Amino acid sequence: MATTYLDLTNEILRELNEVPLTSTNFASAVGLQQFVKDSINKSIFDIANEEPQLPFFSAGLSGATDPFYGNTTVASVAGQRWYTLKDGSSSLTTDFASIDWDDFYITTINVSGETAPFVSNGLKHINLEEWRRFLRDSENADDANTQAYGEPKYVFKSPDSRKFGLSPIPDKVYNIHFYAFNRPTALSAFGDEIVFPEQYSNVITARVRYYVWQFKESPQQAAFALEDYKKSLKHMKSSLINPTPREMVDDRLYY
Repeated sequence: MATTYLDLTNEILRELNEVPLTSTNFASAVGLQQFVKDSINKSIFDIANEEPQLPFFSAGLSGATDPFYGNTTVASVAGQRWYTLKDGSSSLTTDFASIDWDDFYITTINVSGETAPFVSNGLKHINLEEWRRFLRDSENADDANTQAYGEPKYVFKSPDSRKFGLSPIPDKVYNIHFYAFNRPTALSAFGDEIVFPEQYSNVITARVRYYVWQFKESPQQAAFALEDYKKSLKHMKSSLINPTPREMVDDRLYY
């Protein structure tokens, strides 16, 4: 069963020897109880800001056909360079929180009308300055020249980070796959579920204790809580996002 906003709030209140809340009085909490509620949201945002690509914040599951397809797909249009990263987003506040720019993939697999041999390649990420210096002038002249369109090789982000560009300009429809991560949503109702598995809820509680002890003007206890938070966050990151080994070793070499 997932941990709820009420569960986590009461866990922290009990640690502080404070009166727990109920589903009835949760919305009307005041004083330290309300401060704990606010600090839970602040702590989740702190974690997301420090490590926005945790699995909990993924925009969706990996591709149904192959995991390497990412969790987000954008179809290119012949003759169009720029594409909005998040469909339907109207501003920076509703955009994705983070994009894995090193894992863009282009393919014609599952594109209507395409047959084997399919295009299936990774896109190399270049920064906007590289595109401006080496590609922009020549490719701007290609905008109205369909003969210069082709299979994209590079991907780069727009100055406002809301769109991605393709180079060369696509000559037809391709599926562009990538991994995107959402911003956490602030908890409000007592039954709202924490996106973290229970195993890692201690990262949130440690951060909340840090804020509470600051609120209570107890710097030593705040320092202990901060150290606990740093250790817990390090262990969580080690388990979830550290790279897998790049080499395999055959133990038979030693025996």
